[in-house]
Amino acid sequence: MVFAAVLAGGSGSRMGNKEKPKQYLELAGTPILIHTLEKFYIHYQLEKILVLCPKEWLEYTKDLVCRYIGETDRVAVCEGGSSRNDTIMNAIRWLESRYELSEEDLIITHDSVRPFVTHRIIEENIKYATKYGACDTVIPATDTIVESEDRQNISAIPKRSRMYQGQTPQTFQIKKLKRLYDTLSESEKEFLTDAAKIFVMKGENVCLAEGEVSNIKITYPYDLRVAESLIRSRQSEE
Repeated sequence: MVFAAVLAGGSGSRMGNKEKPKQYLELAGTPILIHTLEKFYIHYQLEKILVLCPKEWLEYTKDLVCRYIGETDRVAVCEGGSSRNDTIMNAIRWLESRYELSEEDLIITHDSVRPFVTHRIIEENIKYATKYGACDTVIPATDTIVESEDRQNISAIPKRSRMYQGQTPQTFQIKKLKRLYDTLSESEKEFLTDAAKIFVMKGENVCLAEGEVSNIKITYPYDLRVAESLIRSRQSEE
C-alpha cells in the first residue's frame, strides 16, 4: 500500500501573517493546503492521505477538507508533532494503529505549501522508493553553493555539478524509516533537517527523483506572488 502525509504543521512566521499559518492562506481563491491536497487526492495509488497540522487547527482543517474535497474516508486530519520528523512519526504511528503494514508499504511525505507538485513527480517517488527503499525529489543547483562554517568566511565551495536543491515529496518504506529513526540518539535527532537525512546518516541509499523548478515552497510573501503568477499563467493556457 502507498500512503501520503501532507505536512501542514508549520506556523508560517516567515510569511508575516499572524492570523493563520501560511498553508491556510489563499492562492487564487483557494487555501494553499487544498491545492496541494488535491494533487494527492486524485492519485489512484494512494490508500490514505493524512494531513498533519497543529492541534489548535485540527477542526479548521477538517472543515476545509470537507468544504473543498467533500466527505471522504481517503483523507484523515491528525495532529502533527513539534518538529518535521516528529510529525512524520505521528503519521506512521497513526497508520500502524489502523493497518497491518508490510515491509513494502510506502509513505510519501510532502510539504503542504508546495502546491505545484506534479503527477510525474509523485509517480517517480513511488517507483524509486519501491525499488530502492527511499527517494528524495531534487533539482540541480544552478547557483554556486558556498559553505561557511563560521558564517563569516568561506570554508568551501563544492563542485556545483554535484550539488542539488532538495524539494519534496520524499518517499520511504515505512517500516525501514521507523527502524532507522528509532536507532538515532537524541543528539543525532537535533541535526535532522528532513527524513532523507535519517537514511544518509545510517549509510542507506536514497535515490534521486527529478523535481521541477515550478515545484516551489511558499515560505515568504514573494513566493506567494510567484505562485499567483504561476496559477494565472496556467489558467491562461487552458
